[in-house]
Amino acid sequence: MSATPHPATAFELFGKKFFEKSDEEKAADVIGEPQNYTVEIQVSGDDDDLKGAVEGASSLYADRDEPASGASGLLAKARNDYKRILNTMYAQGRYGPTISIRVDGREAADLAPDTMLPDPAAVVVSVEPGPEFRFGKAEILRRAPPATNRFDEVEAPEKQGFVSGEVAKSGAIIGAGRLQVEAWRQQGHPKAEVAEQRVVAAHDQNIVDATLNIDPGPYAVYGPVTVQGTDRMAPEFVAFMAGLTPGAEYDPDDLKRASDRYARLDVFRAARLQEADAVNPDGTLPITVIAQERPLRRFGVGASYSTLDGAGIEAYWLHRNLFGRAERLRFDARVAGVGGTNNGSGEFSADPADLTYRLGATFTKPGVYTPDTDFAASLIGDREVLEPYTRTGVNAQVGFTQIFDERLSGKIFAEAGYDHFLEEPFDDREREFVSVGLLGGLTYDDRNNKTNATQGYYLDLQARPYYEIEYGNPTLQLIAEGRTYFGFGEDDPFVLAGRLKIGSLLGPDLDEAAPDRLFFAGGGGSVRGYAYRNIGLPVLNADGEDTGDVSGGKSLVEGSLEARVKVTQAIGLVGFVDAGTVGAESFPKFDEDIKIGTGVGLRYLTGLGPIRLDVAVPVDPGKNDPSFAFYVGIGQAF
Repeated sequence: MSATPHPATAFELFGKKFFEKSDEEKAADVIGEPQNYTVEIQVSGDDDDLKGAVEGASSLYADRDEPASGASGLLAKARNDYKRILNTMYAQGRYGPTISIRVDGREAADLAPDTMLPDPAAVVVSVEPGPEFRFGKAEILRRAPPATNRFDEVEAPEKQGFVSGEVAKSGAIIGAGRLQVEAWRQQGHPKAEVAEQRVVAAHDQNIVDATLNIDPGPYAVYGPVTVQGTDRMAPEFVAFMAGLTPGAEYDPDDLKRASDRYARLDVFRAARLQEADAVNPDGTLPITVIAQERPLRRFGVGASYSTLDGAGIEAYWLHRNLFGRAERLRFDARVAGVGGTNNGSGEFSADPADLTYRLGATFTKPGVYTPDTDFAASLIGDREVLEPYTRTGVNAQVGFTQIFDERLSGKIFAEAGYDHFLEEPFDDREREFVSVGLLGGLTYDDRNNKTNATQGYYLDLQARPYYEIEYGNPTLQLIAEGRTYFGFGEDDPFVLAGRLKIGSLLGPDLDEAAPDRLFFAGGGGSVRGYAYRNIGLPVLNADGEDTGDVSGGKSLVEGSLEARVKVTQAIGLVGFVDAGTVGAESFPKFDEDIKIGTGVGLRYLTGLGPIRLDVAVPVDPGKNDPSFAFYVGIGQAF
């Protein structure tokens, strides 16, 4: 097997371009003799919006900084722009435009491809938009009936401007047909289509009459699901994971959920559900899954750094398909805290005894009971070095996760663990805890983007009832976290984001609770500016004096507020305030100190999510807190 190398392409980071081609290299990419040109866009009426639309449609304007492929290439661009600009005018409701594209003072449409042109050639694009047309008649024949199921509802064409008296934008006509086809599909008619589209413009009245005739096609239910392209995957399992019950009413949302389910399996490079060309005479619609599998194994590495937590590195190894039904076995390893100050001394350290370690294995079997039910089991051993304590333990979980719909998911696990704690603030007190119990949770997530949300809500509820054997305490830990996002302006350049987290521990006294089940605050995902998990209850010495150390509490309240502004398409700025408090009782009384951190951040927006750089200052730092903290990560803080 051989591969042809691809030339490196330029990219831009913080305004700096890397691997950008030189002028000579750009010229070498041009076929034939390079033809340089200048271009001017003229739109009568001084309408900035129309001028911007023309500029966006014109390939001459878009490529104005690059030479064309000879005179013929320049003229080809110009001829293509006639149609592009005409379609743009129709999209603006202008059905009588006059478009002129002159090259060297002559109309481009009249020039032969081998015309000799000066270098550079002067190009002038002139557009007379003409009057704005409005709908006289906006009619849909064989319209879909109102949906009886709210999940089948589709927006009415009228809401997108397909109504008498509105500006007759071509997009409104096209959109009306698309919406009505989708409305029929949502009600079990997979082959619905626009059978006829009649659009008549009355230029003497500046009116457009539009009539759409919809052919709903036959009603259909699911037929058999067949599978093509699998190698190691069991075809019957792939068909089962589609979740399409034979005889059930066709619903395009079912196919979307099936595609999402295949993506979650992480075993396919591509998986496409293809409907049969026609509905069978018995009303069934066969579905074919065409799949292409990924390699069996995968590994990855990652790194993180903050001025408080230090540097960390992690790696994983994954087998995607152990037994032919997308079973996953994953091993994870992590070392963190290199150069961090959260080691009990508050000083920079690279001592291996001050590092955090983690080694774990997780087995996941998808499609148990239902296509959206996964079985998972994990065994994790780790050592965690924090200022309040050092924990060494082994913990196991086994249970199920369930995806109820696109927004709601849940989990239920049985768990058991052994943990040893060395608590330096309490004169190096050593304690052991053995616990068995359950972990249950529900998550609702309708954010429009998981890494850079501008609209939507997120809510996570978690309950952990367990029995601690060493002290004989039944315990219940409850945690609830909510996030909300409000974007303003076109494309949401300004976003207000808020987060609130509440926790409570019911059952044991403070001195009989495992330190890692108590609540702390502080750190990059909590109250920025304070040391990680360094907001808690003050530790007092024998004389009742505050030692500057903290221990965990039985309640937690913390929140954040961010104002995010997109300065350019690639750069964003953030101002934030975080606050948190930890209480000695199971229900917060707010008589403890509320710690506040504030700061600013820079975001570099990429296709994978924003790269985050935050600087935070603690308003009321404790003994072991820094004067400021610096955080780097991928994705927004929440």
